[in-house]
Amino acid sequence: MKSLLGSAIALGCFLGMATIGDAGETKAKVEDAKGEVKGEMEEAKGEVKGLKEEAKGNDVKAAGERAKGDIKGAVEKGKGDAKALKERMKD
Repeated sequence: MKSLLGSAIALGCFLGMATIGDAGETKAKVEDAKGEVKGEMEEAKGEVKGLKEEAKGNDVKAAGERAKGDIKGAVEKGKGDAKALKERMKD
């Protein structure tokens, strides 16, 4: 009976630790996904601003707005990756 109880406690501890590890991995995936979404939003904003400038006839400014959007998008994606890596390192 004592060995059964000991085994049950050991199994409970193991599963508890496994769950904690999964929580960190889940949060890392969420941070990564949030970074992706924010990055894509910034790229879309740059594209919209570029289209507005093209409609006005400012091709150079349109290209600049698109480039700024791409850069901001890349930065947001990088932030998401960094936060995900930070969460993975906690485990």
